[in-house]
Amino acid sequence: MQIMEETAKEVANELEYNYTSIEELYNPETNILFGIKYFTNLLEDYDNNINLALAAYNAGTGNVQKWIENGIIQADGSDIENIPFKETNNYVRKILRDYRIYNEIYC
Repeated sequence: MQIMEETAKEVANELEYNYTSIEELYNPETNILFGIKYFTNLLEDYDNNINLALAAYNAGTGNVQKWIENGIIQADGSDIENIPFKETNNYVRKILRDYRIYNEIYC
């Protein structure tokens, strides 16, 4: 999972994990632990709205908040096609597509 170093420090503090360097994020167990914790926090922040949480995971919470405040995207995340960052727009769409596929296969 991709996670910025500053975010990793915040997550480590929350988890009471002795984080000492960015190299630790190359350890799969640490990376997944931190990434999942951060995404869980985002889901809580956005009332379990996976669309907004995914957008925030990729583009940052500040950008998502600005998009909502400026009417670029809706607060319910129903219009993700309007996400202005191409990378984030594609990221959210791909993750949601894959999520639907996995649900069809495994649920």
